Amino acid sequence: MKTYLITDPIYYGSEHSALTASLENIFIRTIPDFTLFRDKQTINYPILAQAFISVCRHNNVSNVLLHSDYRLAHDLGADGIHLTSTQFDEITDAKALGLYVIISTHTYDEALKAQNLGADAITYSPIFTSPNKGEPKGLEDLKEIVDKIEVPIFALGGIVTQEQIKAVEECGAYGFASIRYFI
Repeated sequence: MKTYLITDPIYYGSEHSALTASLENIFIRTIPDFTLFRDKQTINYPILAQAFISVCRHNNVSNVLLHSDYRLAHDLGADGIHLTSTQFDEITDAKALGLYVIISTHTYDEALKAQNLGADAITYSPIFTSPNKGEPKGLEDLKEIVDKIEVPIFALGGIVTQEQIKAVEECGAYGFASIRYFI
């Protein structure tokens, strides 16, 4: 079961020192398989993204991704990009730059579209109740998507306990992505 840490400024801050300290504290306990720098509010995204990449590299994180800006991900030397569910048309361009591409999906049709466009993996969400993310899909829906889609699927949304991780693993998910689990 792959692990995928996603940052949020609520927990990591939007300043260099807060971000790096938060990451270092997490990396003492665990090194996720994937990490994503996601901060939709900062005006200093490129600067913080570079700091994020540096801390992840220093701690031997295998797959370091940025959020939504594939050109910046490429320019800063990130391993990949996590596109939003409105960025399907950017999958091909990101892949052409050699980036590993994950895209957010919320329906079977979106998951199939991502697969057909060549995404390397998808997140499917929300599986469990998660702040401001709408009605959870649930484990049965996740299992159905896993059975129909060939690209790796990260379960996302409200995954904060070992029991939830075990449940999504039993559904056949490639991994789980979370903000709060790693805090």
